[in-house]
Amino acid sequence: MDDPPRIEFPCDYPIKVIGVSSPEFRSAVIAIAKAFDPSLTDQKIAFRPSAAGNYEAIKVSLVATGADQLASLFEQLKAVPGLKMVL
Repeated sequence: MDDPPRIEFPCDYPIKVIGVSSPEFRSAVIAIAKAFDPSLTDQKIAFRPSAAGNYEAIKVSLVATGADQLASLFEQLKAVPGLKMVL
């Protein structure tokens, strides 16, 4: 079995966060993402509501500097109230 492809850091790294649609959820996700990538701009953040509007997908493309940064980012995102999934 071959080794999985390795990520070369730094790089643009897209993440998708899905959770309950609310201003608090949106603010928390954006604040965490900006804490890990202070250069993050609004152009690198996209929002998509679910069909019924109960949930929201937030796609963020941030600059990843290493595997430790990504692990910490995912841990903090998992603690956000209303979170359903991080991809």
